[in-house]
Amino acid sequence: MKPINEVRSVLTPLDHKNVDTDQIISKEFLKRIERTGFGKYLFHHWRYNADGSVNEKFVLNDERFKESTILVAHDNFGCGSSREHAPWAILDYGFQVVIAPSFADIFHNNCFKNGILPIRLSVGEVEELLAKGKAAPYALEVNLEQQTVRGEDGKTYSFTIDPYYKQMLLNGWDEISLTFQYEEHIAAYEQQHA
Repeated sequence: MKPINEVRSVLTPLDHKNVDTDQIISKEFLKRIERTGFGKYLFHHWRYNADGSVNEKFVLNDERFKESTILVAHDNFGCGSSREHAPWAILDYGFQVVIAPSFADIFHNNCFKNGILPIRLSVGEVEELLAKGKAAPYALEVNLEQQTVRGEDGKTYSFTIDPYYKQMLLNGWDEISLTFQYEEHIAAYEQQHA
């Protein structure tokens, strides 16, 4: 995984509650076995009309947010089925950070395991960010080491994160990489118990 510490980007304001994993990546796109290539299907049924034309009203189709790496949404983000394809699609599209008041537990854990930083802020803080992001492109600076989100106007929000997941993201480790950090100890144990 790619290490994450500082992420600077305009935010993409996804003004939806209870965004489930089928909305993030619909079931008809789950036939691939690779982790890549899912970004083009992210929010497919919101990005495109039934006839396949682009839905100009959907935020991901707004040119102002094309290079955004920070997604902001309402509470209960990632609810629904536990498909790991949802964080794969988010990451493959280009988002490194997702900010919401709450996340479904399995989705939340899958984000960490796939190199995405999910940040919980209060409902009021998220609504403030969404309002700013919808009014005009609004830049954020996320600092994982300091556990802060700083807006271009200087407003700073603090977040908490489990130290285990923080170290994984800062170092770009998945659980296998983390195990290799103890390879010397594992080898010594195996020698003693052979």
